[in-house]
Amino acid sequence: MDTITFDKLLLKTAFCCMAADGNIDDREISLIKSLCEKSPLFINFNFQEEINLLVGKINSGGKTFIQYYFDLLKQTQLNEEEELTLIYFAIQTINADEQIEYSEIKFFKNIRHRLNVSDEKILARLPDVEQYLEDDIISDTFLDKITSQYFEISELPQFDLISIADNN
Repeated sequence: MDTITFDKLLLKTAFCCMAADGNIDDREISLIKSLCEKSPLFINFNFQEEINLLVGKINSGGKTFIQYYFDLLKQTQLNEEEELTLIYFAIQTINADEQIEYSEIKFFKNIRHRLNVSDEKILARLPDVEQYLEDDIISDTFLDKITSQYFEISELPQFDLISIADNN
């Protein structure tokens, strides 16, 4: 399994959450760009280049790309603060287009159950995310089932490359 820097894992998380419903909304792109610009983790970071690398990978790999992300997330050792930051990026991205799809909640639950941080710590940091934490995954077998369900209900189209207008 490859290793990944935390900034790239955050971007990949936000990107996957954005693509999870089969639609890339301009509000999601703007939000992810803003999160990256505000975070000290993204120094000397070419957002458009990095996001379009991910577009190319999802277009060529589809669901295999998403499964690779899940595997990478499971294998990456994160501390509690990093996990909470990753969850924050995921939730903000899912909420950016103001439409929370069933596939996005399933996708988030796949992320959540590959992390170790407690629901209590998540809710202390993000009190409005209770719907994402409803307890329905109770075993690895069920996690495999919900992952399969996500893949069964999701259609990943070919996405266009993302063009970022510079406001400066």
